[in-house]
Amino acid sequence: MTQYLLSVHMVEGTPEPSPEAMAQMYKDVDAVNEEIKSAGAWVFAGGLHPANTATTVRIQDGEVLTTDGPFAETKEQLGGFWVINVPDLDAALSWAAKATRACQAPVEVRPFQEDS
Repeated sequence: MTQYLLSVHMVEGTPEPSPEAMAQMYKDVDAVNEEIKSAGAWVFAGGLHPANTATTVRIQDGEVLTTDGPFAETKEQLGGFWVINVPDLDAALSWAAKATRACQAPVEVRPFQEDS
């Protein structure tokens, strides 16, 4: 079994869904979460606050520097994620298809590196 990250990407500046549409998305994501758990593929998942709440920590000239905002200066930011444990990429892509329908946002699929 391999663990995969299913990351949900949000595009800054796109109109927010109506409260009714947002409620439906939450309901749909909850249903996908329950399906993943029932299938035994669940490891962990979470939604994130907007990118403007981020703080980036880095080393610059040997000193630790903290700055407000996300690391990447882009309109596309990570909005949430699932970590799943499935046999192969095809299974991960199947879950991603359900996830993208539920959250109505792009979902990137990436395997975790194997332990060495």
